Amino acid sequence: MPSPADTADHRASTRDDVVLRATRGIAVVILPFLVVAAFLLYVFPDRTGELFAWAIDPPLSAYLLASAYVGGIWFFVRVAVERRWHRVQHGFPAVAVFAGALLAATLLHLDRFSPNLSFAVWTILYATTPFAVVILAVIQRRHARRDPDPGDVEIPRSAALGLAAIGAAAFVFGAVVFVAPGFAASFWAWELTPLTGRVTGAVLSLTGVVNVALLWDRRWSAFRILFQAQLLSLAAICLSLLVRSADLRWERPMTAVFVALVAGAVLSYGAFTAWCERRTRRPRP
Repeated sequence: MPSPADTADHRASTRDDVVLRATRGIAVVILPFLVVAAFLLYVFPDRTGELFAWAIDPPLSAYLLASAYVGGIWFFVRVAVERRWHRVQHGFPAVAVFAGALLAATLLHLDRFSPNLSFAVWTILYATTPFAVVILAVIQRRHARRDPDPGDVEIPRSAALGLAAIGAAAFVFGAVVFVAPGFAASFWAWELTPLTGRVTGAVLSLTGVVNVALLWDRRWSAFRILFQAQLLSLAAICLSLLVRSADLRWERPMTAVFVALVAGAVLSYGAFTAWCERRTRRPRP
């Protein structure tokens, strides 16, 4: 008679790993909002009070939020066309936490928002996305498989632990910034308001929620798309720091630390991604 563990493994191995149409549909619905938001924040950072949901100052805060949307665009494009659930599943908790944090920030600072169409869209998006994403992730669990892709790479335990630790540190730091934005404003690399501080904390949380999944899933195929999205976000942050360097408060020690951390993240994430890609054995056509 098979043990409960054997039965669970058998059920996991027989799941179809499919991305449901509803999941791809939600991705298609969310994508235009991310594209428009990123465009407005990057192209018109000085007119956010008029064109976006609220006036963001300095523009570097607008660029930081846009960088998260850049990574989100890539992620949801891949969700919309992906057929295997495990390749995108670990991104859904991160999206739920990020969107939930922005919903909370909105409710805490309603007086800061502009009475315009962008705010109405923002409110609808963040009042629905966290719940829709969580529901879809729960439904999709019955389709999740544990086996690797053909030619997959197993992420070394040391690398998984290191990346999970980095993610945990980013999440804790982001949580502190979110909960105590006034405290964060006293040392942050550029000027923060209570609202932009909480948005910054939400952005910082993304890495932590993604990387913690490395503790129980070390298939590179389950993280390739997510690391691509994170690298795009990091590249957007680097560009933002160059374009809006005048917004940085170099007299604050945190500024040099933040710039160094971003540069280190680009190099380490890029090297890790390249290492995994070189070892992935592509299936023959």
